[in-house]
Amino acid sequence: MASLQSSSVIGSLAYSSGRCRRGMTRAAINMPKLGRTGSLSLRLPARDLIQEVMDMGISLTAETTSHVEKNYQSRTVSNVSDPIVIAKLHAIMEAVADRVEMHKNIREQRDNWNSLLLTSINAITLTAATMAGIAATNVGGPLMALKLSSTLMYLAATGMLVVMNKIQPSQLVEEQRNAARLFKQLHCQIQTTLSSGNPTSSDIEEAIEKVLALDKAYPLPLIGVMLEKFPKTVEPAVWWPQHRRRQEGRTYGNGWSVELEEEMREIVGVLKRKDTEDYLRLGKIALKVNKILSISGPLLTGMAACGTAFVGSSHAPWAAIVGVVAGAMASVVNTMEHGGQVGMVFEMYRNNAGFFRLMEETIESNLNERDVGRRENGELFEMKVALQLGRSLSGLKNLAASSSKKGEAIDEFASKLF
Repeated sequence: MASLQSSSVIGSLAYSSGRCRRGMTRAAINMPKLGRTGSLSLRLPARDLIQEVMDMGISLTAETTSHVEKNYQSRTVSNVSDPIVIAKLHAIMEAVADRVEMHKNIREQRDNWNSLLLTSINAITLTAATMAGIAATNVGGPLMALKLSSTLMYLAATGMLVVMNKIQPSQLVEEQRNAARLFKQLHCQIQTTLSSGNPTSSDIEEAIEKVLALDKAYPLPLIGVMLEKFPKTVEPAVWWPQHRRRQEGRTYGNGWSVELEEEMREIVGVLKRKDTEDYLRLGKIALKVNKILSISGPLLTGMAACGTAFVGSSHAPWAAIVGVVAGAMASVVNTMEHGGQVGMVFEMYRNNAGFFRLMEETIESNLNERDVGRRENGELFEMKVALQLGRSLSGLKNLAASSSKKGEAIDEFASKLF
């Protein structure tokens, strides 16, 4: 009987050790009762074994709970943003907002320069031409006064035109307009970084690099650092810092696939062959026209000044014609150049080419990044490219397919915005 009871106890303990605490408790409660005879030597080891198993389960539970709490605490600490990083990003945002206001104010000022100088120079030139015409029909005392006044006004108009054509106020306005827009865009990007997650020191470095690149691309002063208004070669505007990415083994994920990479490569090819090339070509045309007009204006007013000086002499008829006609033509040329804002058109073409160059570099930098995990999400990136080009996702895929079939013979531009 004792042996049967012992085997029953041992079986119950073996069954309870493989179950959870609830199973062990139930097994212990349902254990058969042992008799008085010979039960003392069996009951004590069984009770010790049950207690040991229960203690083991409690210790395992405590260790598991402690491990989970440590993971949670470490995860919580990692998600907490560094207050110094946030403070630095807010300081950069304040500096960017201040630059937006500065470029906005400078833009308004230089826009006033363009309109006021254009109106003043045309008024001076037409007044001088009128006085030269009157002087050609008079003799005596008033002749000298009219000749002298007309000549001095032509000379003043010539000097003002030289300065105005050198600084190109309409082009300065376009520079400041683009700078204000790009600084606003940077301000929004920093706000998104602060509100979307956990900013790091690399975000601070990137924001500072972008601010300095914009300062270099669109300087505020005129003396010393002003952009060349008549460059020898037309290059796209560059307002972004250059990034270098490391090369690693290729894997696929993060929304990227072989098809998407091929699509992006075709888009880059179209941008280089069509959009960027076309705006550089238009920029060269605008630059040539601007050069011709910038030289013609002061040249005509100078000729008019020389012609007016000889009014009343033996060459009076020709002198009067040159003085009046050259002055009138100078007003027309000046209106075409600064009223038509040819410098602004050149800067607009240059910035458009820079926009497409930035898109090319952004796509290529993602494609050259071997670590797909460090790339921007492929689906999100494709949507951004489509929106920047004014296309739908299906339209972007059709463009890539058409470029793949036709190659350089494609007659479609990538951008539908401008």
